[in-house]
Amino acid sequence: MATANDRAVLQTIFNPSTPFGDIPGLDEEGDDDAQEEGEAFAPELLEQVRDLELQGVSAAESGDVSAALERFGEAIRLLPERASGYNNRAQALRLRGDVAGALRDLDTAIRLSRGHGRAACQSFVQRGLIHRLQAREEEARQDFERAARLGSAFARQQLVLLNPYSALCNQMLCEMLGRLRNPGGTGGE
Repeated sequence: MATANDRAVLQTIFNPSTPFGDIPGLDEEGDDDAQEEGEAFAPELLEQVRDLELQGVSAAESGDVSAALERFGEAIRLLPERASGYNNRAQALRLRGDVAGALRDLDTAIRLSRGHGRAACQSFVQRGLIHRLQAREEEARQDFERAARLGSAFARQQLVLLNPYSALCNQMLCEMLGRLRNPGGTGGE
């Protein structure tokens, strides 16, 4: 399904030096979207759109972001009311460096999903990452909180990283462990 691929693209955005793949700990949030989509969209059309999205992710995986954008665009043209297509295209836009376009697509995905389900969770995580990269900590925190409420362990981890008290405690804990490991040293290693 596209959501596993969403995680792969997020991994590329969040940690571009690693191979295209899953973000460890990013949850599968259940099958709510699949069930709702099966009721909302014609099965043949939905299957065609999902196939286009998988082709788009494969193209992004191989470094062909232009082809990925074409596939995601085709999927959106076929089912413009399906949130997942916008979320996927946002990831490809971000890879291309079009942050404004990515944010527009993420806003659309969140609106179409009504803030519920897997597509919304993935969109909140991705938008939170973009906000974090832009040093917009409060907006990032809000999006990660929404994604965490939808079940994302990755978003919960990001909330911990954004908490200044948590960061201070982690720093103090690292220093203490360093001193315990090397009682005669400076505590750094």
